[in-house]
Amino acid sequence: MANGTRPETIKEAVRLHYGKVASSAARDSNCCTSSANACCSGDSAPPYTTDELAQIPAEAAMSSRGCGNPVALANLQPGEIVLDLGSGGGIDVLLAAGRVGATGFVHGLDMTEAMLDLARSNATKAGLTNTEFLKGDIEAIPLPDASVDVIISNCVINLTPDKGQALREAFRVLKPGGRLAVSDIVIDPDLHGLPVSEEQIRAALSWVGCIAGALTKSEYQEHLRNAGFEDIEIKIQHRYCTDDVMHIKPLAGLAPHVVEDLVGRFTSSSITARRPR
Repeated sequence: MANGTRPETIKEAVRLHYGKVASSAARDSNCCTSSANACCSGDSAPPYTTDELAQIPAEAAMSSRGCGNPVALANLQPGEIVLDLGSGGGIDVLLAAGRVGATGFVHGLDMTEAMLDLARSNATKAGLTNTEFLKGDIEAIPLPDASVDVIISNCVINLTPDKGQALREAFRVLKPGGRLAVSDIVIDPDLHGLPVSEEQIRAALSWVGCIAGALTKSEYQEHLRNAGFEDIEIKIQHRYCTDDVMHIKPLAGLAPHVVEDLVGRFTSSSITARRPR
C-alpha cells in the first residue's frame, strides 16, 4: 500500500529515520519523548515492565519505537528458536533470549546498519550468547524454510511497502505449527466516512511515523489468510486519542472533531496467528 510512492523510496526513508534514532539513542530518555515517533502508545501503560527493562542495557530501551510487547504476547518457552522482524536496538531480542534460555536462540533482522551495530553492542553488554543480528529485508528473510518456532515483531510490518510478501516470508520460515506474535498499528474500522479521502490522509502522513502504512483490521486478516496462516486473532490494546498525535502537522488543518474521529481509528493492537501443522 505505497500510495504512489516507490517502495525503495519508502524503505530508504525508513532506513534513514531509524539510523538517526539509533545514533541519538543515548540522548532519548524513552520512546515517547521523540516527536518523530508516532508508534508510541501515548498515555497508555508502558508496554514493558520495570523488571523487563532492568534486564537490558538502557540504550536498547532508548532506541525502541515499538507499540507493544510481543515477547509477552508470544508466551515463549525454553529451547525455542525466535525471529524478531525489524529488531531495531534489540530490546525484544534481548528479552526473548532470556525467555528461551541457553537451549534456545533468537535472530534479530533489521535493514539499518546503525541499528544492527547498536543491537550487537547491547547484546554484548547483556552478556548474551544465544542471539544473532542479521542485515536484511523482512520481505526477503535471510533464513531457511521452516527454521524458526516463533516470529515476533514490534510496530514494523506497517513500515514495509509489501505487507503480503512480508507475511508470506514469515510463513515460509516458520516451522509447521509455528506461531506469529506481533504488535502493530492497525486501523479499525477503516478510513471511510471522513471529509478527506483515505488517499489524502495517507499522502499527508509520514511512513516513518507508522500511521501512513497501517492496514485496516480486515486487510491484516486477509493478508494473513492469503499467506496461509490460521487461528488469526487481532486484539486492540490501545485506541489513539488526539493527544497521542498532536505532533503530526498535516492534521492541524482539520476541524477538531474530524481529527478526533480520524485518530480514534488508529490502534496499537496485538496480532497472533499460526502456521498449520
